[in-house]
Amino acid sequence: MPDAISQFYQKHLTEGHLRHHTLQAPCPFCSQKNTEFNGRLQVLLNPSSFFHGYFRCTAGCVPGGFALHFARLSKIPLSQVPGYEPDREYAGSDIDYPVKNLNQELIGFQAKLTGEQASPLQKAKIGSGVLEELAIGFNGRYLVYPYQQADGNCYAARCIHPTRVEDCFWYGDERFFGQEFRIFNAPEIERCENGALFLVEEEKNLLPIKQLGFPGIAVPTAADLDAIAPERLAWIRTIFLWVNNNAESEAKARAFATRVGFKVRLIRWPEDAPRNAQIFELAVNQQDDWAATVAEYLKNARAFSPFSSPLAEFQGFSQQLRQEAGEAYTKLTCGFPLLDRALGGLHGINIIGGPPKAGKSAFSIQIATEMALRKLPVIYYDFENGRQKIYLRTLSRLSRLSTEQIKAATLQPKNQPSLPQAQQQLKKLLISLRVVNDRSLSPETMRRHIDFLRHETHSPYTVVVIDSLHKLPFKDISQKRSGIDGWLRQLEAIRDELAVSFLVISELARNSEGQFDRQPHLGSFKGSGDIGYSADNAMVLMPLWDPFDRNMAQDRVNELWLVASREQSPGRVAGYQVDYPYWGFTEQG
Repeated sequence: MPDAISQFYQKHLTEGHLRHHTLQAPCPFCSQKNTEFNGRLQVLLNPSSFFHGYFRCTAGCVPGGFALHFARLSKIPLSQVPGYEPDREYAGSDIDYPVKNLNQELIGFQAKLTGEQASPLQKAKIGSGVLEELAIGFNGRYLVYPYQQADGNCYAARCIHPTRVEDCFWYGDERFFGQEFRIFNAPEIERCENGALFLVEEEKNLLPIKQLGFPGIAVPTAADLDAIAPERLAWIRTIFLWVNNNAESEAKARAFATRVGFKVRLIRWPEDAPRNAQIFELAVNQQDDWAATVAEYLKNARAFSPFSSPLAEFQGFSQQLRQEAGEAYTKLTCGFPLLDRALGGLHGINIIGGPPKAGKSAFSIQIATEMALRKLPVIYYDFENGRQKIYLRTLSRLSRLSTEQIKAATLQPKNQPSLPQAQQQLKKLLISLRVVNDRSLSPETMRRHIDFLRHETHSPYTVVVIDSLHKLPFKDISQKRSGIDGWLRQLEAIRDELAVSFLVISELARNSEGQFDRQPHLGSFKGSGDIGYSADNAMVLMPLWDPFDRNMAQDRVNELWLVASREQSPGRVAGYQVDYPYWGFTEQG
């Protein structure tokens, strides 16, 4: 076996024989303890196992552990142990422990744990070796679980009634009753340096794990996980966290795993496991199948990873492909054929800029309302015009009546039939269109809006129009540039998380002469260098008419340019003639 850990043990256990990934040799520590010990040292040497390098004596002469613990017991220089790092600092080494401890009292308590007193623990076939290693005793009424500290001494113990776990109290030095000291079998942490161990809820639940030969520690309740500093377990490579089967314990386990990181592997109960199920009860019920059950649970344990599993990634990728081939995705079009061809549909973050009064809002309102008419959910964040103007201009375009005609008290008879029909269209599209004027908008609120509308419309996609980027709320107006960039980061996240298509209106920057560049380019956008990085498509709507010329309004034409795109070729998209006076545009080649 070529790995360094295997070579280390084979070098120092020359009489050992390897069989089925287990090295067995006469225990070198038994003779040091007492002549009555005559055990065999078993070392798991399976590089694919989390417990590779874990040793234990069959006679229990010393607590088991990994290679560094073996070296300390054998007086081998630690520098010869694979994985040794001389600069490591160990948590708890700076604590001043008192002289007085409970060690002698514990011996008396252990002597009383016999026969009838030990029977509640023997239901799970807990042997005397485990009880002796953990120094568990009985004080005449309560089981005594000693909380040894990093120095190997016990200063406090938790006394628990054998049948009523809620009947319990702490005994000993009050200074060691605090949560920061509530790790049962704490010396195991150092013994398992560079290795793996179990972390379970409730002391009794550790006993069946130890009976199988696994290393482990326990906390009185899942709430005590909050007090374990990650530094305390810094040199443990893998932690198998197994708590009771209830919502509170599971939440505490997830919070602990979040703080400690990837080394935590959560052992999950099966879906059919009863609520509040515990390890000890499972061991009692499993009996002869207990070892196989734990092996299966270990196999299915998953790291609390910041990444999704490879299977989940592939399934998500495949699902997205299926969605993009479906009708809902292909319906995400603007309603302007040449623009849809140039963009491949309205997907991702699309930013459209233009000089003042170029018609950016009217252009975007037309796109938003046409999509809503096709039952696509659209949220229009408006900081420019007001809800009433948006509805009025939409009604004007749908009815082919000017806003003045609509607002007039009476209409010419020839125009009367078009208004009721347009009103019904507007009423219908408002099922899918929401106009929001909230000037305290936040990304969190935007997410809630999107979730609500998706739920209401049963649509996997949502379109969000923002009019305009430079009027989004900022905490500090003096930090507008960083505020815009921050919003763009949020839009990127919402795009990816919630399958949102954005159409964002932006202002353009003036050149050194105070004019707008006639040839649009990516640098034309105002106030943010991040637009070029965030936008899937960046467009500029440029008028080919003098904004001060009030004549011939119906002949005004704008050109739309695609100046940057992740997927498409930049260039002129089309011309858009103002549909005067109906607040819309018609597309030209």
